[in-house]
Amino acid sequence: MKIGFVSLGCPKNQLDTEVMLHEIVSAGYEITPEDIEADVIIVNTCAFIESAKQEAIDNILDVAWLKEHHNLKAIIVTGCLAERYGEEIFQELPEVDAVLGVGSIHNIVEAIEAVTVKKKKGSKAKYYPHEDKNTVRLGGDRVLTTPEYSAYLKIAEGCDNRCSYCAIPSIRGNFRSRPMEDLIAEARQLESLGVKELTIVAQDVTRYGLDLYGKYSLAELLRRITEATEIPWIRLLYCYPDKVTDELIAEIRDNPRILKYIDMPLQHISDRVLRAMNRHGDGAMIRQVLAKLRREIPDIVIRTTFIVGFPGETDEDFEELCEFVKEQRFDHAGAFTYSREEDTPAFDLPDQIDEQVKQDRLDILMREQVDINEALNREKIGKVVEVLCEGYDTVAEIHYGRSTADSPEIDGKVYFKSDRRVKEGAFVRVKVRKVLDYDLYGVRVTK
Repeated sequence: MKIGFVSLGCPKNQLDTEVMLHEIVSAGYEITPEDIEADVIIVNTCAFIESAKQEAIDNILDVAWLKEHHNLKAIIVTGCLAERYGEEIFQELPEVDAVLGVGSIHNIVEAIEAVTVKKKKGSKAKYYPHEDKNTVRLGGDRVLTTPEYSAYLKIAEGCDNRCSYCAIPSIRGNFRSRPMEDLIAEARQLESLGVKELTIVAQDVTRYGLDLYGKYSLAELLRRITEATEIPWIRLLYCYPDKVTDELIAEIRDNPRILKYIDMPLQHISDRVLRAMNRHGDGAMIRQVLAKLRREIPDIVIRTTFIVGFPGETDEDFEELCEFVKEQRFDHAGAFTYSREEDTPAFDLPDQIDEQVKQDRLDILMREQVDINEALNREKIGKVVEVLCEGYDTVAEIHYGRSTADSPEIDGKVYFKSDRRVKEGAFVRVKVRKVLDYDLYGVRVTK
């Protein structure tokens, strides 16, 4: 029997897909990349904001067409949409045969058998989370869906921050760190598979260890991973500013294999909006952390995200955010319009903002960031950057890859000419010649 997969959402969701793939392959099923060949298709969904939910539904409906017109026997929906809406999925999408919440991914083989081998006419298979989702087994062996030279390492599950706009704690439960020994063993295994770039992820990586060891332990984890492996690039995503400790800053600064790159979702700078968002810390704290990072690590690359149009955000609040973005000149910044999510405290806040106003503010903010990105990229012209080669475009006859300043899938690329072909996963030095929007163009140098 052939199993197809559609994996949506963030890298954390992608890791759940990889765990399910391993369990499916271990059970003797064949994975097919061609949906039209599949007997069963699993759609691993995101449900963080409205656009993610709509993307998940659209993909389920696309797959449902195969059920009617080809040989597809069953559709299984997993991930955050399944966890959040459960029974409603069966009611609204009758084509779906089984639903697995995020706490039930290890039941995936059982679900496949329930909708194929053991299926009763008209029956639906339901695998919602265990009664206490906070006891769900974390991690597991994986089949990598990333290129062999780059992989993610999820160090924790769930979240305790309780931001007022966010449904993640109700979907994935309280914050639970994975034991350090398990993570080190997984890092070693990934290195044995050829991984050269390890990206550390969780809902909040800076909280790591507080529940297990009684203290923030990310710096120690990074130190132990670099002692146990020789993986040359280790990258940090999803760091919260109130938990960026002096010890963590020192580890990033002094450990040559920790990339001088930090992803730190700030969401806003107005104290009034930050309080309404239930963010930890105020604008002054955010500025202090940014200043300390840049003082201690002058070449640090900072990525962030913002939410515009949060309930009650005034023109003055938004202007303060724009001025902050111009002042800080972030290397990478994304922004989203506020998505009103049921079962979150912000859903019932007064002064909800018109969708067109949200979109207008988003456009203004991102125009500012485009100009900043272009200016920062132009400062790199004439400099030499280290690049991890990701491939060769046979049409354009040019290689492409990423520098230390660029995270997989979300940041820019470096395109470069070379007098000989470069293998995927190889490190090269590239002299930057010009800027291509968010990307760079250059020439490989050997001296």
